[in-house]
Amino acid sequence: MTRKRGSSEFTLIIGAGIVGLAVAYRLSVVRPWLRLTVIEKESEIASHQSGHNSGVLHSGIYYKPGSLKAATCLRGRHDLIAFCEREGIPYKICGKTILATNDAEAVRLQRLFERGLSNGLTCTMLDRERLAEIEPHAAGVKAIHVGETGVVDFRRVCAQFAYRLGEDGHRIVTSAKVIGVRDGNAGVTVITTAGEFGARYIINCAGLYSDKVASLARNRPNERIIPFRGEYYELRPEASYLCRGLIYPVPGPRFPFLGIHLTRRVTGEVECGPNAVLSFAKEGYSKSSINPAEFVGMIGFPGFLRLAAHHWRYGLQEAFKCLSRRAFVNALRKLVPEVEDEMLERAPAGVRAEMLDDFVIRESALTINVINAPSPAATVALAIADSIIETLDRKM
Repeated sequence: MTRKRGSSEFTLIIGAGIVGLAVAYRLSVVRPWLRLTVIEKESEIASHQSGHNSGVLHSGIYYKPGSLKAATCLRGRHDLIAFCEREGIPYKICGKTILATNDAEAVRLQRLFERGLSNGLTCTMLDRERLAEIEPHAAGVKAIHVGETGVVDFRRVCAQFAYRLGEDGHRIVTSAKVIGVRDGNAGVTVITTAGEFGARYIINCAGLYSDKVASLARNRPNERIIPFRGEYYELRPEASYLCRGLIYPVPGPRFPFLGIHLTRRVTGEVECGPNAVLSFAKEGYSKSSINPAEFVGMIGFPGFLRLAAHHWRYGLQEAFKCLSRRAFVNALRKLVPEVEDEMLERAPAGVRAEMLDDFVIRESALTINVINAPSPAATVALAIADSIIETLDRKM
């Protein structure tokens, strides 16, 4: 049975990052009768987290077996690769090398290896000789090679989602910042700087501002977005031979970031970073970016105070890497000793939303809120979309 399109949009997606666009694209395929509109506060799609990342197709080795991240990573990566192949988007499955540079890290590396096997991945433990064959310039006493990891340009993926949506008659409206939400008899009206949009249901994929948009829709979440700036350098072309694929450290046992690493992007450049330093604004891409209201709201949040209490030493280390280029270079040299300061040039920074170590999706009668979608959200965007569609089907 087909449904007729009404005068108002049946489903409205807030946020034209990779998750919002993936939700809209998947809906357009599996529910072709729906009338969809995606609204985005910026003048272009993929302007924030989706366009400021390393472009890694994650394998799922880090995630706790049974978590939502682990469950969706295998399927989500497969679906995204299939989309790239259908649409002619370049990607590369190059594998990732995770290095242990001392005996303490080797113990953690073994636990990580066992977790990867539990998550169904193709993991190989490397001795120094085998490591030298895969990454000849990397240093380590032991290493894991994870065959499923790859790279892609997520901006290209977003652009293709948008193209397919337009081709099917759906709308993407940019420069439309949400400033209010009003309930009605037949649905919801979303008030934006580009006008008002009526919908039967709204799906909030607003990324760094998903908590604020949820509050505007009177779905006050218990969680709050805490932004961390990630700073990058790039190896100059003549030094790019130092990294063949992806070179990562063993992550710390408790902090939710993976540490500074080297990534050969699908276009061939080698990116170095990111660190993870607290940002004083949700879109604070530079050290001088400060939004007083956002910062005061963040430091008054109990979840932030707990995070600071547990990880203040690590936070100070990351802040030092932000302030000292030498400290950043030293972190790289722990992985690849031949890296020198003059081999590096600055690259654009990114900002990540971090609260919890898993995805968080909250719903009310007329709204589905993607509150927390940290890495590997870009890799598994289509799998997240499928989960949201299941929730929407129950509502409909």
